[in-house]
Amino acid sequence: MSSLTWAQAAAWRAHRHHLDERAPRRDALEVASRLCGLHAQLISSAELTLWARVEGLEPDAVSQALWEERTLVKTWAMRGTLHLLPAADYPFWQAGLATYDHYRKPAWSKAFGISQEDLDVLLETVGSQLEGRELTREELAVAVGEATSEELAEKVRESWGSMLKPAAFYGKLVFAPNAGRNVRFTAPAGEPAEGSREAVREIARRFVAVNGPVTREDLARWWRGYSPAQAGKLLAELGEQVEEVSLNGATAYMLAGHGGRAAALEPPRSVRLLPAFDQYVVAASGHAHELLPAGTDRARVYRPQGWLTPVLAVDGLMRGLWRHERKGKRLVVEIEPLAKLPKWVRAGAEREAELLAGFLGGELELTVTA
Repeated sequence: MSSLTWAQAAAWRAHRHHLDERAPRRDALEVASRLCGLHAQLISSAELTLWARVEGLEPDAVSQALWEERTLVKTWAMRGTLHLLPAADYPFWQAGLATYDHYRKPAWSKAFGISQEDLDVLLETVGSQLEGRELTREELAVAVGEATSEELAEKVRESWGSMLKPAAFYGKLVFAPNAGRNVRFTAPAGEPAEGSREAVREIARRFVAVNGPVTREDLARWWRGYSPAQAGKLLAELGEQVEEVSLNGATAYMLAGHGGRAAALEPPRSVRLLPAFDQYVVAASGHAHELLPAGTDRARVYRPQGWLTPVLAVDGLMRGLWRHERKGKRLVVEIEPLAKLPKWVRAGAEREAELLAGFLGGELELTVTA
């Protein structure tokens, strides 16, 4: 069994996330696939998540992939949050998401005021009404109302997408290009897949591949809907595809062969400006105290209502916070170190800020606070 420190684990994760060396532009979709999608609560964050890992990414690359090339799909995914998934990967992701069953429990039906029978009608109607069409939420509500009842139409109108998320999980709905400021939906290509344990195993394998070493608690927290014991069983089902490692004396999991490679990895000296909701930071939520400087309140990064602060990552460790704002022709970037930064880190942060200004456009105005 390989034995790793948290510094070694962070450096290996940074390597797996392409935070030590950006991938070529031609591999942008492959990077999105490796990351298990791009967190897209804010599209701008999804763009910057890819920018931090891909060399020479164009500012409009994500929007072109989404709405013109259709090589990315926007949908609700893990934890009911918005993600951009490679279109080539969509079938197995949807098959995995279709195993979510909390919508089938009496407590959920009671909380949202809908019977299981009406939920089935609603899901089928949403799918049929979106076939070959791109509808705003209001247009979809009207269509559902005309096909069923006004009561179900009102369910479509409810905030936070409470009824639209299960439709997305069951392969009835994905996002379409906006109509002005209004979000639109359409039906995905192909027939929806049934929930598949095999698909969930592949999703778990990919999570371990990019974020290992991970614990069963990490997997349960990221996928949600599984207890740590259930997540542990899922990891066990991966068999020889994964290996146990000792992470500061505790048991964790990596892809087979990764433990020895991580232990032998030279420190990469990587510096990256990771945006809000970056996948690296999302996956680290359960052990942020190991990646933050001693004594730092994790709430500086993991804020209420699920908001995640942009992070300065150094060799995979969270060593600062940052923000940016456009002011006329200027791009104002402020970096707040959480610990004293060596000269090479400050220089790396300055280079990243310059790259950011080039990507977003604007004359850089950089401040690194004491």
